[in-house]
Amino acid sequence: MGGRLSARKTHLPHPDRVTSSHSHPPLQPQPPLPPPTHHPFMAALPYSRADESLRSLAGHAEGFGRHAIGGLHGAVYHVTSLADDGHGTLREGCRKKEPMWIVFEVSGTIQLSSYLRVSSYKTIDGRGQRIKLTGKGLQLKECEHVIICNLEFEGGRGHDVDGIQIKPKSRNIWIDRCSLRDYDDGLIDITRESTDITVSRCHFSMHDKTMLIGADPTHIGDRCIRVTIHHCFFDGTRQRHPRVRYGKVHLYNNYTRNWGIYAVCASVESQILSQYNMYEAGQKKAVYKYLTEKATDREEAGRGYIRSEGDLFLNGAQHCLMEESDLVSVFKAEEYYPTWTMEPPSDALKEILQICTGWQAVPRPSDCVSRQKV
Repeated sequence: MGGRLSARKTHLPHPDRVTSSHSHPPLQPQPPLPPPTHHPFMAALPYSRADESLRSLAGHAEGFGRHAIGGLHGAVYHVTSLADDGHGTLREGCRKKEPMWIVFEVSGTIQLSSYLRVSSYKTIDGRGQRIKLTGKGLQLKECEHVIICNLEFEGGRGHDVDGIQIKPKSRNIWIDRCSLRDYDDGLIDITRESTDITVSRCHFSMHDKTMLIGADPTHIGDRCIRVTIHHCFFDGTRQRHPRVRYGKVHLYNNYTRNWGIYAVCASVESQILSQYNMYEAGQKKAVYKYLTEKATDREEAGRGYIRSEGDLFLNGAQHCLMEESDLVSVFKAEEYYPTWTMEPPSDALKEILQICTGWQAVPRPSDCVSRQKV
């Protein structure tokens, strides 16, 4: 396997190493953010340099979404209004066709009356403020190079309303340090030929169908899907951590606890590589679930495949793995990217993931590159 030790050394393949025109109310002064959280073991986490400058996020995700640059080459757009639309709003910035690095000058809740569609080459950077999106969610449709960082999503209502909906044919996406809870459909859905996506350091809670990857058995084009999920905290969510059809998914150093049905589900032709995760059962003990479905271009139904390496099963969690043939049926991460940051599961890592996932009270870094402001 590839990766990096918590001591930050490059990890070569070795079995013993792990690693608007609208009117808006006047802006009100916002209370200062609480001091950022520090933990003696935080150096073990990836992205230790991501907050050194405003644009240091670009192109530095681990995993399948590692090429996402967001609005690296664009102007800085300043969100000055919490309104749903109009001048100085998040929606106005996201619809602009040119690259934009979107930052916030206000904290608070944005009530979305409809999906907020994000165009290509955008970074939505919530560092330095506390922004909550509610009502609806973000929609990434036929776009590329999007980074979403340090936002809260809560209370999305309506049929097919997800926190972050990625479909169709979107690619090079990185979702980092977001808190997501209580939507009527999914928290993050990745379907219909969307690929090369990383979800990292996110906190998922108060939800049923958490993360769907791959639409349904009729969408055979989803065979192209590739997703990395790492250092996330699935906190009492019921199922789909994730549920996968067709795609290749790499899970590492995540903490999943007290699920309601299962933790991870592999369905038709999916390949899931689960490395050094922590699965802590509540009343339900089954960690991995397999579902058999029929692809429209196949004569017989089939299930997915899971390979578990170094995972920790706690409080009676039962992995329920299938036969050893899964070991050779699942992709190897080093075939797609050379390194990733990983360490053995431990109580210390569990504590870190409870503290350091989701929205964080981190200041907005300065933009050391001079560009036009919008």
